[in-house]
Amino acid sequence: MTSYDALLLLSFGGPEGPEDVLPFLENVTRGRNIPKERLVEVGEHYFLFGGVSPINQQCRDLKAAIEADFAAHGVDLPVYWGNRNWSPYLADTVRQMKEDGIRHAAAFVTSAYSGYSTNDQYLDDIARAREEVPGAPEIDKLPVYADRPGFVEPFVDAAKDALSRLPEGARLVFTAHSVPLSQPNQELYTAELHTVAQTVAQRVAPGAPWDLVYQSRSGPPSQPWLEPQITDHLEELHGQGVRAVAVVPIGFVSDHMEVKYDLDVEAAERASELGLDFVRAATPGSDPRFAALPRLLLEEVS
Repeated sequence: MTSYDALLLLSFGGPEGPEDVLPFLENVTRGRNIPKERLVEVGEHYFLFGGVSPINQQCRDLKAAIEADFAAHGVDLPVYWGNRNWSPYLADTVRQMKEDGIRHAAAFVTSAYSGYSTNDQYLDDIARAREEVPGAPEIDKLPVYADRPGFVEPFVDAAKDALSRLPEGARLVFTAHSVPLSQPNQELYTAELHTVAQTVAQRVAPGAPWDLVYQSRSGPPSQPWLEPQITDHLEELHGQGVRAVAVVPIGFVSDHMEVKYDLDVEAAERASELGLDFVRAATPGSDPRFAALPRLLLEEVS
């Protein structure tokens, strides 16, 4: 089926215990001169969940689902997993791939969109890891997949489910990670987000109003980022007379900490203060339709 001899699942990484939290955050923010007190403040979000980010277990689950999809369709490729910011680090995974005799791998990243932090930075990660491993295999990143049914359809079902648990007339609010306006390719990122939101909205509630907002901003107040932030937007909706919101995190492939804290805790608490009914839709996670995407993308590029 393919000229590749392995698939690499490439993700962000996250702490797996309280002792990992600050070192992980230092990895994430290295070179950005973030004050340590700010890292301690963000670390409290993780400690609410025992110091464990859900992302690594989600990657294990997705890896197993991809392997099951490969086996069901006769794809005889090993699946490796490496992270940008925590163990298993990408360079260590590439080293293991080399030792296993892998020569040419395809990389599937846990980010569906174009843009710098959502696409280009992963290309940089791959290049840097290969530089650390003499004789490293060639690694080609698979195409972005925000518009593919395997990504969109789980959100359609999740949005329908969220709306079913709310009163009639609930507002669909789509959310994604904010980025600086100065970040390369952010226009392409926002255009793809708008397309996905519009597609899901038309499938779920044709003709009903919907919004695309942002979350998880981490830059200084003086730096312009994509807006509006979701908590600000909830206040605006409340002022317009909206009384229920279904929040659909289309910017995320699984329940990252930005989903579990920034939406399930912070945004949900703000909604409660405003008297808004609030339901957060599920992310694709290890949905079989999403787990089939690496195989389908391999078929396209081979």
